[in-house]
Amino acid sequence: MAKFHSLKIKDVRRETKDCVSIAFEIPEELKSEFQYKQGQYITLRRDFNGEELRRSYSACSSPISDSDLRIAVKEVEGGRMSSYLNNGIEKGQVLEVMKPMGNFYTEMPASSPKHYVAFAAGSGITPILSLLKTALAVNAENSFSLFYGNKSTADIIFKEELDELETKYSDRLKVAHLLSREETEDPLFSGRMSADKCSELMERFEATQKADEYFICGPFDMINSINETLTAKGIAKEKIHFELFTTPPAETEEAESISNNEGGNTPVAESKVTVVLDGEEMEITVTASDNILDAVLDAGLDAPYACTGGSCCTCRAKVMEGSAVMDVNYALTDKEVEDGYILTCQSHPTSAKMVVDYDEP
Repeated sequence: MAKFHSLKIKDVRRETKDCVSIAFEIPEELKSEFQYKQGQYITLRRDFNGEELRRSYSACSSPISDSDLRIAVKEVEGGRMSSYLNNGIEKGQVLEVMKPMGNFYTEMPASSPKHYVAFAAGSGITPILSLLKTALAVNAENSFSLFYGNKSTADIIFKEELDELETKYSDRLKVAHLLSREETEDPLFSGRMSADKCSELMERFEATQKADEYFICGPFDMINSINETLTAKGIAKEKIHFELFTTPPAETEEAESISNNEGGNTPVAESKVTVVLDGEEMEITVTASDNILDAVLDAGLDAPYACTGGSCCTCRAKVMEGSAVMDVNYALTDKEVEDGYILTCQSHPTSAKMVVDYDEP
C-alpha cells in the first residue's frame, strides 16, 4: 500500500522568486519511518478538482546536520502541484506525504575521508545541498566541490546558505557559480553547464579529476553531457551518480529497454501477473498495451508511484518469476536491474506468467 501520512507544515521560506522550501513537523511515532538518507526525496499527494496528483520533491536538508526534514519546490509553468506549493500554503497547513525514498546517494562513513564533486543546474541543487551538508558534517576531512549553473544571481537557490557554508568550511568547500544570462568577471563562469564547460572547469580545478564520487542533477541534456564527459575522462561508471527532476522528451532514446531473467524484449499479448503488495497476493492480467503499474492500479491495488515517467523509483518492484521489459529507465542502477528490479510504470511482461513483488526492499 502506498501509505501517505498527514504532516503539518512547520515552516515555509521563499528562496527565490519562483522557489520555496518547506519544512515538516514529524510526529514522534513517525520519526523512524521518516528517517532518510542524504539526497532522497518524498512524494506529496493532493486532489485537484477530483484528480489525484503525486509529485516527488528532494530533501535539501541533511539528516546529519539539520533538525527538520525540508524540501525545495521550484514553480513550473503549468505545474499544478508546484504552483500550489509556491503560492497556496503556509505554516500549520497539512500535506499528505509518503516516506522518503530514492537512491541518489552513497554511504558517507565517518571513518573514510573523501572528495566529492557535484554538478547542478537550477533546482537540481536541492538533493546536492543535502549531500554537500552531510559530507562536510560527517567527516572533518571530507571535501566538496560544487559547480552550480543558473541564469542569473537572482535565480541561485540557497545562495545565502551556500555562501555561509563556504565561509564555514572555507578549507574544504569550493562553490563555483555559472551564470548563463549575466556577465561574470571570469569567462569560465559564464554560460551554460555543458560538456565543454565541464572539461574547462575540471582543468582549472585539477583536484576534481581524481575525486571519489561525482553527483549530477539537473535537466536531462545537462546530465547526459556531463555524464559522457566524466566517462570520457576515464572516471569509473560506479563513481558517477545522477538524478533527473523531469521526464526526458519522448523522442529521447538514451535509455535502452532492459529485460529481466532473459525473457527477451518483446511484450507478450497477455500475461498472468501475481502482484505481491503489503504481504498479500493478487493475480491480474496485463496486456501488451498496458504497463504493469497501470494494470495494478486498474485492479484496485494501491501500489506506490509518483512520476510515472521512469525518472523516480517510487514504483520499483522486483521480478521474482518471469520477465519484463522497460520502455525507459532513468532511475534504477545497473546493479538493481541485474538483481531483477523494474520500474513498473515502464514495464511490460515478456513471459506468460510473472510474479512482481513490491515488498522486496
